[in-house]
Amino acid sequence: MEQEAAVDVRGLRKAYGNEDVLKGLDLRVEQGTVYGVLGPNGAGKTTLISILSTLLAPDSGSVRIFGLDVVREADAVRRRIGLTGQFAAVDEGMSGRDNLVLFGRLAGYSAKTAKVRAEQLLDAFGLTDAAGRSAGKYSGGMRRRLDIAAAMLVAPDLLFLDEPTTGLDPRSRSEVWDIVRALVDHGTTVVLTTQYLEEADQLADRVAVIGEGAVIAEGTPAELKASIGSGSIQIRLADPKQRGEAEQVLRRVLQTEARLHANPAELSAQVSDPRQAALALTELSEAGIYTHQYSLGEPSLDEVFLTLTGRSAQAEPLKEENR
Repeated sequence: MEQEAAVDVRGLRKAYGNEDVLKGLDLRVEQGTVYGVLGPNGAGKTTLISILSTLLAPDSGSVRIFGLDVVREADAVRRRIGLTGQFAAVDEGMSGRDNLVLFGRLAGYSAKTAKVRAEQLLDAFGLTDAAGRSAGKYSGGMRRRLDIAAAMLVAPDLLFLDEPTTGLDPRSRSEVWDIVRALVDHGTTVVLTTQYLEEADQLADRVAVIGEGAVIAEGTPAELKASIGSGSIQIRLADPKQRGEAEQVLRRVLQTEARLHANPAELSAQVSDPRQAALALTELSEAGIYTHQYSLGEPSLDEVFLTLTGRSAQAEPLKEENR
């Protein structure tokens, strides 16, 4: 017998006034996996998560969580899910321990059980030493860990993480990634929205790219990379001031747009033939533009995103649409 999907969405539609945000979206998430949802601002990611977590009613379509209808069986759905939003929802005036005890009481635990569960989670998330300190004195990564711990108080079968590492430094982001992997190892299914393409590449078993209210591509990260049918040349320049000239050379030689990275000395472009990459490097050298480092490999997930949506995720502001 086929296992019930953790999430099964068919023909989902949602509009705000005359603006259609979700336009017949279909999505299926298998149990025990990490499922990444990518899309530019305004694509409807937060609207989708709000509907899946019973916070918003769909206009039409079928939405089921472990076979339960999110509208007719909302209470039963809520007993099986957890949710963390884009910002840590903890009381910064309370200690980490008191935050978790409070959330435990709100979840229906007795005072004794809430305290026991809080200590278990503080230990599991590496917060025991800081448990008595006010959450306002925590680092961004510690607050995010506390927030995810609160979402795990009732050990949900399905956890929604809406841009969980936005604004975190690389070390804190890596800590959150380790937590997500550990949750899945213990049987929790995770639906993750993110604008960090590396995050989806690192964590997600499958990825859906949504644009204009519908899924425009879906598959494993490897399948999505293969779908654009090209490799990628990554270049780091000796002189960052020459990046504009280098961009023009790549555009002319490769007949494609170059992507500018956050590092002002770095850029990349798609190539369909390794010989094109060699020609581009030769042209750069002849133009007096010297490379400090270069590599040729498969396209990044960010380049897939750019190809499919016409927009670079790295260029997007690090905030989600408020709808």
